[in-house]
Amino acid sequence: MNEMMFLTFLATLAGAAWRLATPLIFASIGEVFSERAGVLNIGLEGTMLVGAFCGFAMAFATGSIPLGLLAGMVGGMLFGLVFAVFTISFKADQIVVGAALNLLGMGLTAFLFRTYYVSTGKGIEIAQPVHIPWFSDLPFLGEAFFRQNLIVYSTILVAILAGFVLYRTSFGLTLRAVGEHPKAVDVAGRSVAAYRYAAVMIGTGLAGLGGAFLTLGHSNQFVEGITSGRGFIALAVVVFARWSPTGAFFVSLLFGLFYALQLMLQAQASVVVPYQVLQALPYAMTIIALVVIRGKGAAPSKLGQPYEMR
Repeated sequence: MNEMMFLTFLATLAGAAWRLATPLIFASIGEVFSERAGVLNIGLEGTMLVGAFCGFAMAFATGSIPLGLLAGMVGGMLFGLVFAVFTISFKADQIVVGAALNLLGMGLTAFLFRTYYVSTGKGIEIAQPVHIPWFSDLPFLGEAFFRQNLIVYSTILVAILAGFVLYRTSFGLTLRAVGEHPKAVDVAGRSVAAYRYAAVMIGTGLAGLGGAFLTLGHSNQFVEGITSGRGFIALAVVVFARWSPTGAFFVSLLFGLFYALQLMLQAQASVVVPYQVLQALPYAMTIIALVVIRGKGAAPSKLGQPYEMR
């Protein structure tokens, strides 16, 4: 009986880890594009908050989850456009602009939510798990991998597509060259600014999608600060994954495991550790991961540096 309970615990943990990793997967893969082009966007937290709010607002108004996801992506991209204008066109410091947008995202979403939605007390219908015949009923595997909603499953497609675009297309080759040798790209007659704009739009669009998942696929309501630092963790995931979309997918799953573990341990009566310690687990692991890999990464050589076009 104890063995069966343990296997059930592991299956539930694996399934929850993938769900909780989903916003990190979207945001970190998007940030891989941005950093590969030499743009460090630390404003992911604010971007994800904007995506979460826009997704919730659209789904609240229309009852459509697909439209909510689209609104989350558009909201993230609009926020990213502001970042791109200041950092690429005006060559402002990327760290300063990103930090400012984090503050703007937190304040703006909190203000709009309190103004228009906090008094309603209403939630929305979230994406439901898809039942896959036969597979969903498999012991252990069915619970862990075949009872998720379509947004969770789409993370696999996003990771594969991102890897293909970055490493198998001319666009991806040039994008990576922009982060390593922007002068060579400029001399070849291609616009460094245009590729960096494209990278930021892809990155913030995916970050907005990750934020929208929190309100459309995880919770049925927007809450102030719903991202809970996931944007910052996504930045750590990119470094830990060595700027690889596939690596970002698997490292995000690892952090999702820590999120799920702390939640499940809090529900165990036999665990006497203070819940605050358990809540800090994902963030503590972020710090440990960054310390362990310090100096071992292969960051794009022009990451965070503006480029003066000829």
